[in-house]
Amino acid sequence: MLANELRELVRSIRSIKAESPHVEVKAAHKGYPKKLYPTLSSFANHSGGGTLVFGLDETQGFTTVGVYDPQDLQQQVTAQCNQMSPVVRPLFTTVELDGKVIVAAEIPEVDTADKPCFYQGAGRMRGSYVRVGDADEPMTDYEIYSYEAFRKKHQDDIRIVERAQLNSLDASKLQLYIHTVKQSKPNLSHLPLEQLYELLGITLHGEPTLAAVMIFSPFPQAYFPQFGITAIVVPGYTIGDIGDQGERFLDNKRIEGSIPEMLEGALLFVQKSMSTRTIIDPQTGQRRDKVEYPLQAIREALLNALVHRDYSHHSEGTPVQLIFFKDRLEIHNSGGLYGRLTLSELGRVRPDTRNPVMANMLEVLKICENRYSGIPTIRREMENAGLLPPEFKNERGNFAVVLYNSYGYRPKDLHVAENRDAVSLLDFCAIPRSRNEIAAFLQLTTNYYAMQNYVLPLVDQGLLALTIPDKPRSRNQKYVAVGTLDQHR
Repeated sequence: MLANELRELVRSIRSIKAESPHVEVKAAHKGYPKKLYPTLSSFANHSGGGTLVFGLDETQGFTTVGVYDPQDLQQQVTAQCNQMSPVVRPLFTTVELDGKVIVAAEIPEVDTADKPCFYQGAGRMRGSYVRVGDADEPMTDYEIYSYEAFRKKHQDDIRIVERAQLNSLDASKLQLYIHTVKQSKPNLSHLPLEQLYELLGITLHGEPTLAAVMIFSPFPQAYFPQFGITAIVVPGYTIGDIGDQGERFLDNKRIEGSIPEMLEGALLFVQKSMSTRTIIDPQTGQRRDKVEYPLQAIREALLNALVHRDYSHHSEGTPVQLIFFKDRLEIHNSGGLYGRLTLSELGRVRPDTRNPVMANMLEVLKICENRYSGIPTIRREMENAGLLPPEFKNERGNFAVVLYNSYGYRPKDLHVAENRDAVSLLDFCAIPRSRNEIAAFLQLTTNYYAMQNYVLPLVDQGLLALTIPDKPRSRNQKYVAVGTLDQHR
């Protein structure tokens, strides 16, 4: 970090009067903070790392108080970094501001194979932290397991299902699968059936695997009651909204069966729940139906949720969720992004696969391509339908796909002079901000709500401008304040 960048960071902190997922402030004018371990751990485990800024007092509106001794502070921080596993290597920057010294310590993200980074004195289970907003939260057992599973290459899709028997699988479906495999791989056609089952992951030590049960069992939920889909239609914009008759759900269904059967059942629920508009071509007079969401995009999102969800013991109580709101459709599955994959790389690089045996089985059955084309397909289908780009969320053991329909709402325009959130947002956007940054600043769960109810009204009023005006839907789009509050008044 350059000195000017640190000064700009301090200015931004003071402007929004808050820390962030990537920034933690410590006063340090009376001595060095003695327990930085939670923040060092959470930043080292956080995508992109984070920065500790010493010399600002949060209790005094982030005023400059300086640090007691810049050199000793750096030594003390380094000593605490050396007690982390793996050891953290901070990068320090020092500047003078308001006649006092400010010190920043940039904490780099550790490699995924080395996570979780933890304080050695507390051990892996009690010394591992994750950044949630501007707080350091202890990692759950599941979050720690997720890193362990990647590092040790656990394959939960081929773990043995103890109560299942080979003869409990659907013989006709299994026979069709084996026949298809032999046709595509002639070198396997002469192997004994028992050996073939082991090679293909249908059995492990002669016992059926989870992948085999989820694909070939007539009713996998006999062994895993929550490995299904819960599908609901909400009458509003958030869970808890009620309809005109006091109803919490307009529809509510549990979808069970094998993965192919659940996919088919979920798509039937989607088709029943989506609204359809009839459009008349003014030139030809021909009619065509336009559905609320592109069905192919939903199919890919559901398939990804079923195939790439976490099937470990930790997630046996969590079904896939399909939720219709008035303005969007959300699909949630347990298990965040697997391995080194980040949200910015999603659909653009070849990812690690959490359940490779299951994915291969479904590829042979021609249910999925297993070519990492699902996310690009979702993006393309939404664009072709003239809808907003899909939103992908990766949050503490949960992954979600959010698809927005064309019935976005804007309850009322914001009058800047009367709305403190809008005033604060204009201050926040003194430098260009992305949709994600704005939603996080406003503490909103969806970018879409932030755009419709805060950003776009300010754009309409000429108080926010797009940094890429010719490409309003660009993923690199940012918004910057223009004009002044006095001009608006």
